[in-house]
Amino acid sequence: MNLSGRVWGATGPEQEASYPCDQLVAAPVEGWIRAVEVAAPADHVFRWLRQLTIAPYSYDWIDFRGRKSPHTLVEGLPELAVGQPLLVFEIAGFETGSHLTGVLPAQHAARYGQMAVSYTVRPLEGGGCRLVVKVVAEAKGALAQRIRRRLLAWGDLVMMRKQLLTFKKLAEQGGVA
Repeated sequence: MNLSGRVWGATGPEQEASYPCDQLVAAPVEGWIRAVEVAAPADHVFRWLRQLTIAPYSYDWIDFRGRKSPHTLVEGLPELAVGQPLLVFEIAGFETGSHLTGVLPAQHAARYGQMAVSYTVRPLEGGGCRLVVKVVAEAKGALAQRIRRRLLAWGDLVMMRKQLLTFKKLAEQGGVA
């Protein structure tokens, strides 16, 4: 069991791999990584990830003020663009079918330190894919900032675990809740 709140579901190679977010936060950094295997094609799972621009897919009563994240794929979403909202982040880069990467806007970074996230989809031989998310956070700062970040790692673990399991369920069901 990982007692740091930094890892859930990720394999050793996934923990050691590099991600687009790794270059977006000045060193020193700490990383949090979460992963789940999904029995659905990578391009289908990526379509679900695109919906992070409109809903959180975790505990809606906390993250979405009680509104319900869509449980079907939404048609007509705006094209992905740098600067577009991605949860509490702004899109810093993306590769359709592969990753969505965001950075924490300055107003949030002032409180928690610099942070970036990459949602990645990696196809598996024989079908399905791995949905791997890495968050990198600035590892320096005042004591209060470091304590907030440690608490945030645990909160992120709880919320992102729910989010990834929700995407897994929706993608494997074809989008019907």
